[in-house]
Amino acid sequence: MRNISIPTIFFFLTTVILGFALLINNNKRADYPGYSSSTIMNRITHIQELALVKHNYTGVISYKDYMKFLNINIPLTDKYFLLKYNGYLKAGVDFSRVKIDVQNDSTIHVSIPKPKILDTVIDEKSVEVFNESENAFNPIKISDYNEALTREKNNMIKDAIDQGILSDATEQAKIVLRTMLEEMGFSQIYITEELIIPQIH
Repeated sequence: MRNISIPTIFFFLTTVILGFALLINNNKRADYPGYSSSTIMNRITHIQELALVKHNYTGVISYKDYMKFLNINIPLTDKYFLLKYNGYLKAGVDFSRVKIDVQNDSTIHVSIPKPKILDTVIDEKSVEVFNESENAFNPIKISDYNEALTREKNNMIKDAIDQGILSDATEQAKIVLRTMLEEMGFSQIYITEELIIPQIH
């Protein structure tokens, strides 16, 4: 029986271990889909709607105005009306401006832009007019209704921001992104907000 030297046994064992290591590594690479920044961005654009925050509104608008002379209200020329409406406001993050940095198989950094109001809508079909004046000297015009609705949209935006809709939009965007990235296999996910440096004029 031929004697087997210790160096030969060591070489054989090392080769076997290396072979197993390569096999396991290749299996891991096969399981890892190799996501690139562009691949992830394509997925992100399809989930933007999920990250929107929506506030519904039902309100009453009170409008009153006068004819003026030298910026002084002229008596007996007032016009007024009340409008009841339903509407909504949406806020969110523009996912097309998200920046992706895939660092390795498990680690990714995402930078998201500041949230903003994306849509302010008053359903025209829901608008009802009450207590409308009939002043021959100063009749109500379509432009008066439009002015009242435009003012109300501005009030809706201010009210929603005061209630924290922009902060809610950022948090919702982070939750949606983190859920998607975890499903894609990332375990170390870092999401930061874009830093905007004010321009000096």
